[in-house]
Amino acid sequence: MKAEQVSNVIEKSLELEQIEYRSMLYDFYGELLTQHQKNIYEDAVFNDLSLGEIADEQGISRQGVHDLIKRCDKILNDYEDKLHLVAKFTRIRTKIGKINKMTDNEEIKRLSNEIIEEL
Repeated sequence: MKAEQVSNVIEKSLELEQIEYRSMLYDFYGELLTQHQKNIYEDAVFNDLSLGEIADEQGISRQGVHDLIKRCDKILNDYEDKLHLVAKFTRIRTKIGKINKMTDNEEIKRLSNEIIEEL
C-alpha cells in the first residue's frame, strides 16, 4: 500500500470515529437541544444532507446552518465536559467487552450485554 493510500485509510478511520463520537454525544445530550437545533443537526450529521440542502429546507442561509451545527457541537461537547457520560459509558462498554472475552459462561455474557443495553 502506498503512503497516500495509507493516509486515506487513516483519514477515513478518523472520520468514522468522529461520526461515532458525535452520535454518542447526541444520544446522551441531544434532548437538551431545541427542536430546531435537533432538526438541523440530525439532517447534517445523520442524514448527510449538505448545508445548501438544509438551508433550502429550513429557509435560512448556508452560513446560518453551518453556525448552528458548530454551536450544537459546542453545546454537546460542553455537556460532556461537565457530565462525562459518554466517557463513562465508553469505559463501562470496554470493561464489559473484556469480561465477555474472559469467560465462556453464556449467562455472564448475557447479563453483561443486558447491562450495556440498559446504559
